[in-house]
Amino acid sequence: MLKKSWSTACPDWKRRIIAGESLIPLDPLFKESAELALKIFKQLRLVDVPGEPMMGEVTREWVYEFVAAIFGAYDPQSGVRLIQEFFLLISKKNMKSTLAAGVMLTALILNWRREAEFFIIAPTVEVANNSFKPAKAMIRADNELSDLFQVQDHTRTIIHRMTGATLKVLAAESDTVAGIKGTGVLIEEVWLFGKRAKAADMFTEAKGGLASRPEGFVIYLSTMSDEAPAGVFADLLKRAREIRDGKRIDNRMLPVMYEFPQEMLDNGTYRLPENFYVTNPNLGASVSEAYLTGEFETAKADGEIALRRFMAKHLNVQIALSLTADYWPGAEFWEKSGKEPQVSLDWLLEHCEVIDIGVDGGGLDDLLGISAVGRLKSNPRMWAGWFHAWAHPSVLERRKEIAPRLLDFAKQGDLTLVNRIGDDSDEVAAIVAQVYASGLLDKCGLDPHGVGSILDAMLEQGVPEESVVGVRQGWQLGAAVKTAERKLAEGCFIHSGSNMMNWVVGNARVEQRANGILITKQASGTAKIDPLMAFFNAVSLLSLNPVAKGSVDDFLNDMIIA
Repeated sequence: MLKKSWSTACPDWKRRIIAGESLIPLDPLFKESAELALKIFKQLRLVDVPGEPMMGEVTREWVYEFVAAIFGAYDPQSGVRLIQEFFLLISKKNMKSTLAAGVMLTALILNWRREAEFFIIAPTVEVANNSFKPAKAMIRADNELSDLFQVQDHTRTIIHRMTGATLKVLAAESDTVAGIKGTGVLIEEVWLFGKRAKAADMFTEAKGGLASRPEGFVIYLSTMSDEAPAGVFADLLKRAREIRDGKRIDNRMLPVMYEFPQEMLDNGTYRLPENFYVTNPNLGASVSEAYLTGEFETAKADGEIALRRFMAKHLNVQIALSLTADYWPGAEFWEKSGKEPQVSLDWLLEHCEVIDIGVDGGGLDDLLGISAVGRLKSNPRMWAGWFHAWAHPSVLERRKEIAPRLLDFAKQGDLTLVNRIGDDSDEVAAIVAQVYASGLLDKCGLDPHGVGSILDAMLEQGVPEESVVGVRQGWQLGAAVKTAERKLAEGCFIHSGSNMMNWVVGNARVEQRANGILITKQASGTAKIDPLMAFFNAVSLLSLNPVAKGSVDDFLNDMIIA
């Protein structure tokens, strides 16, 4: 019998995960449904394990709990599944693909709907094969299942001979996934879909079957992304965490997320090998402790980029700032300085004694970036920065690989999508005029090439021409780059830590030129760095130590009072 009230929230998950307890906050809603599914699931054979044991002989308890939660949400009397979405976030090598195969085979066996369609949707052919092969092997290792199912290797399809129901494993990069209406859908490696512009539409289609199939379900499986989460993956993470933490009431989804509590991330204890078990519930089984420790030592020796990737894939540590080869050294300190969410343009106007502004970009294929950098009244050694960007929607079509990120930044308020070229210049000019009117503006620095429309807009807004200067680019900007690095390393620069700037800073690549360094858009490829270049323009001006506006007047007033 169903309990009168139940919740998929798990507000005490931090205590549970450290103690190695279950992350599933409720017992199966329908015990008989869960027990029947587990009976089938536990008899599936693992052919890639020595001795080919059954699932029920070697599998960890957390797996059974997850399977029981999925199938135990089904009410056999009404034919309705009360929890229809499930999200498992787990580190690499914790038998994720094997679990996917086992769950979907169990669903196909239990299904009563004739001609029902079940899908495993993978981002690539390789990931698709990782799920199809264990499912095929489980069938061929069991005589009864071999009689019950027909396996079509060339289409990665498994057909139930009695009901005509099918399980198809689709690779999104090559197979057609639009328009599917599955009774049960499992989506593998959601983090990779987060990089795709049309993934949100595909996810909507995948969930569409739930409207007409009340017994249906959608399962999301993923490791953490090896760069800052984006698109559908970022949205799913946010929703799942809010449900888990009790901040959003949505009992249609059950999130099971193996990740470190924030306290462990802040104090660095997540890096201790004795704590690797936290995000690796299969440590000692499908995950070798010696292998994991060895990979950790190798990553440390290989440098910051390798270490971040290890943390993301093997420890589920979310990356805020992704580093590429030849990354800008200041990027290593960017995250640490970006823990002041209150730093906005208005905050700068209130707390700074002088402000310089940098502007860069603005082509149809670019972002238009602005950065305001100010010197604090309370401590002139401390600087603070604010950033924003604009883009024409055509960039979303021209650069589809970054479109999900740009849309995320727009939702977060750090990027504005303009419908008409020129609106961006007007908005930049309005910001510069606002700072000028406050009496805090020293100068606004622009790339001297192609700034006519922006300069005209500023003049129309009442910004004096002498307040707008050209900033030499290329190697001549190297001093500003070095100044920015030192300010960050010394802990003398703060910012809000926006996802947009984390992405932009991670995109920057350094070229060594003689005794100097060069950061250019060409070196960064299709990734965008315009707001960062705007930042360097502003730094180049503020590093000249401009006199704070009103300083002379204040001095004269003090003299009169004296």
